[in-house]
Amino acid sequence: MNMQALMKQAQTLQKDMMNTKNEIDKMEFTGENSFVKVVVNGKKEVLSIAIDRNVKLDIDDLEVLEDILVVAINAALRKVEETTETKMGKFSNIPGLF
Repeated sequence: MNMQALMKQAQTLQKDMMNTKNEIDKMEFTGENSFVKVVVNGKKEVLSIAIDRNVKLDIDDLEVLEDILVVAINAALRKVEETTETKMGKFSNIPGLF
């Protein structure tokens, strides 16, 4: 394979990787726990947090709420990681790329 063909293949691969990354960045991932729902995007930015309005909370429940939020956010972020590994994993088998 000549150098020009190799460079073209590398550029195509780079474009595919960027397209895949952009696709993941635009996706939304949800983490839910008890009465909390958290939505993040593929960039790991929190887009929304919803707390069930039917749940009665008082000041003593704030620590529990904080813990539940942490669990829900981490669940959503794990989904981002899993999707990224799945979709970007096809690029990791290329020698010398990483």
